[in-house]
Amino acid sequence: MSESIWFVYIIRCADGSLYCGIATDVARRFGEHEEGAPKGAKYTRGKGPLELVFQKEIGSRSEACKEELRIKKLSKKAKLLMLEA
Repeated sequence: MSESIWFVYIIRCADGSLYCGIATDVARRFGEHEEGAPKGAKYTRGKGPLELVFQKEIGSRSEACKEELRIKKLSKKAKLLMLEA
């Protein structure tokens, strides 16, 4: 059994806030957020339109979780600088 490739991604909400998450299929996951589906994050519901502004292939789920946590600990200013790079 091959292990899935995990990604970390950032979504910009209409109010300018940023949401960070992980997924194996970013397009599918973004769709869940956009639709306000039950599997989508509560945070993004009603904050559309949403824009996928960053995605990065990480590797294992463990590595993706660590990177997600690292990004979430950054200030908004640092996150915005990361998006510009």
